[in-house]
Amino acid sequence: MIPYLHLGPLSVPTFGFMVALALITAAYILQADFDRRGMKADAFFMITMAGIAGIVGAKVYHLLDSPADRWMLFSRYGFAWFGGFLGGFGAMLWMGWRERLPTLEFLDACAPAASVGYAIGRIGCFLSGDGDYGKATSLPWGMSFPNGVVPTTERVHPTPLYEFFIWCAIGALLWHLGSKTFKEHKAAGRIFCVYLILTGIARFLVEIIRINPPWILGLSNAQVASVVSVLGGVILLLLLKGRSPRTT
Repeated sequence: MIPYLHLGPLSVPTFGFMVALALITAAYILQADFDRRGMKADAFFMITMAGIAGIVGAKVYHLLDSPADRWMLFSRYGFAWFGGFLGGFGAMLWMGWRERLPTLEFLDACAPAASVGYAIGRIGCFLSGDGDYGKATSLPWGMSFPNGVVPTTERVHPTPLYEFFIWCAIGALLWHLGSKTFKEHKAAGRIFCVYLILTGIARFLVEIIRINPPWILGLSNAQVASVVSVLGGVILLLLLKGRSPRTT
């Protein structure tokens, strides 16, 4: 794997580089969704602020979850994806409220961008070999990460690649559904519900072959968050039933 890109005297972490690429790509997709919906907002500013909030949230959550890792606070390591999600999502909600955007339609617009951004970010995990890979496998596409940040010489499931393809597919589906929903003037919020449900199911299933330790009832913290995501999506979808078109 390639944890660092060496550009002359500079060593650029591939994880950080891919996160930056993920944010830029997500901003372009979100801006395109804003434009087709006629929403007046600066997606690039929003994504930048959400990215910063996500990094802070990922660090704080990891620190609360593993206090012994406090030395990682100002290092390149020690990021918890769920903390990053909470930080970024909270920042996006606040900025959407500040711009007076209709909440449910705003969340619908964010869903495809969030999916593709997450997918690209996972390539950063793959290139750096940061320990997000899965359990040992004898499948022909199993890979080892001897030069990773968290090295392993065993052939393991390349779960970041699985997530890349799954989340890209989810992003494409959400964009298509968004076009259909918007053109047919259906009630807002349904795309976001589908996002919560599909990404929750996908993450839960991927965690089965990952090496993350159990947290509650034999489930990892990511699986618990996935269950909450799916339930939240289903409940919100039921609450939206019968709402008038484009209701927020």
